[in-house]
Amino acid sequence: MATKAPRGTIAIEEAVLNPAGLSWIAESAPLFNPGQAISSLSPSSSSPSSSDTPKHSLNRLLLDIHNTRLAQMDDHGVEYMLLSLTSPGAQGEPDAAKARALAAEANDWLAGEVAQNPARFGALAAVSMHNAEDAAAEATRAVRELGMFGVMVNDYQVVSEGGDVEGKKYYDAAEFRPFWKAVEELGVPVYMHPRYPPARDLVTGTRYGERKQILGAAVQFHLDLSMHLYALCSSGVFDEFPGLQVVVGHLGEGIPFNLWRADHWYNKPVKKATRPSKEDYSYYFTHNISITTSGNFNTAGLKFCIDQLGAERCFYSIDYPYDTIGEAQAWWRTVDLPEDQKRVIGRENAIRLFKLPLEI
Repeated sequence: MATKAPRGTIAIEEAVLNPAGLSWIAESAPLFNPGQAISSLSPSSSSPSSSDTPKHSLNRLLLDIHNTRLAQMDDHGVEYMLLSLTSPGAQGEPDAAKARALAAEANDWLAGEVAQNPARFGALAAVSMHNAEDAAAEATRAVRELGMFGVMVNDYQVVSEGGDVEGKKYYDAAEFRPFWKAVEELGVPVYMHPRYPPARDLVTGTRYGERKQILGAAVQFHLDLSMHLYALCSSGVFDEFPGLQVVVGHLGEGIPFNLWRADHWYNKPVKKATRPSKEDYSYYFTHNISITTSGNFNTAGLKFCIDQLGAERCFYSIDYPYDTIGEAQAWWRTVDLPEDQKRVIGRENAIRLFKLPLEI
């Protein structure tokens, strides 16, 4: 019987992997840990076996929800987690039909897992972004039928352009307006998360081909996703759908620290006369975008974000299992913010924005 946890932090960018996902996670696993062997876990297994070697520990942690993860939450004072399919999810599948099926299967599995302990876990929906109609339909199903609290997308969608040629779709494009309209009507946020590049962007002569040392969370994640976020803000989508809410992790992928300069140039007359959006970047980052501390346990950086965006736009998060619950919670206990700010950032903002079934 699930029991209510003592009041604690709420973490909202916390990754999981359904057993069927072991087949597609293999592509990015060596990028996260260069040189590691691909996990031998069977996609048909619901949990790792005792014979798994330590090199498979990340997959074990992603697959686990109710054992190690929950025990660490209890040990360190995490009240509740919003779970989402680990990156790249459906965004890494170039075939539209397969991506649609991948997202639906993951959502059905995750909804079942959350139902085992809804006092401690909620979920964000995976969606295929090959086209707006599929994305809107699955988001609607996940929220209204499965009880999910928002949508997770992992940067751009890889799409097949015939043969071995793959393209990318970004969601500032006009074709995605029906998706954003549907999300606004659902009244749930979209969490935009980074991803590793597809294989074609890692060959010799490409952007990252000779620079694999900057792949991943340290550098490449925020370089790629920040471009997408700037594009979304400047596209006019938030003017058309002013109630739309987007959440980004890692203290805003570096954007809060560049807002003054971005606005300084974006507001010059020559830009204002031609730009698609009515407002500047700071406007959208204080009306439509919220940031989290996931994987960026930087007290000075958080204080700067609070100063720039307001405490109501800042959320606590961990980025488990890519970062540890213990490290995140130990840091959070040391953050010297006023108690009211720690309370709203640590749990109350998440309850309000995601409409979580928890008491303020």
